[in-house]
Amino acid sequence: MARKRRYKLRRRAERQAETRQRIVEATVALHTTVGPKHTTVAAIAERAGVERPTFYRHFPTPSALFGACSAYGWATNPPPDPEPWLAINDPEARLREALSQLYAYYERNEHGMWVILRDLEDMRELRPFASHRIAHRKRVCKVLVNAWPNDGGQQKLLSAAIGHAVDFFTWRTLRRQGLSNDEAADLMVNLVRSC
Repeated sequence: MARKRRYKLRRRAERQAETRQRIVEATVALHTTVGPKHTTVAAIAERAGVERPTFYRHFPTPSALFGACSAYGWATNPPPDPEPWLAINDPEARLREALSQLYAYYERNEHGMWVILRDLEDMRELRPFASHRIAHRKRVCKVLVNAWPNDGGQQKLLSAAIGHAVDFFTWRTLRRQGLSNDEAADLMVNLVRSC
């Protein structure tokens, strides 16, 4: 009898985890198509195949939902890892490799990144959940800046140029101007070199 009860409890826990996962996946799909600002609980529940009370039982607060979605997005679609770039000693080659990987990532995720970043401006409650992305961007910039010789006063300009080069919106603007990823990377390497 006890074994049967444990089985039922385990199966119930598995179903709850599956339901929670469906809600997270539905939310991420909506966040990356219409944006967080335009994602409603009703739309999430419908897409996940659950009722609103079930949704709230799993995610009683927006923070709980955003935290789960942020962790899921980071785990399933991480940006390029900057650590292997440290093995590239030439600063221009390191920057070019970084931009090549970053721009390919941006291209694969353009619409989703655009609607999320757009909504981030108006939804301050989302900003704490961007901490993974902010830390990643800082690490990327540090790995790239540290490859260049420290010329004293030029460091500020160099840091700004690299920060600009790795920015999603810079890439998006250059692509909208008709440049390929390689052409955009060449332009940004030339900009950084001029600092």
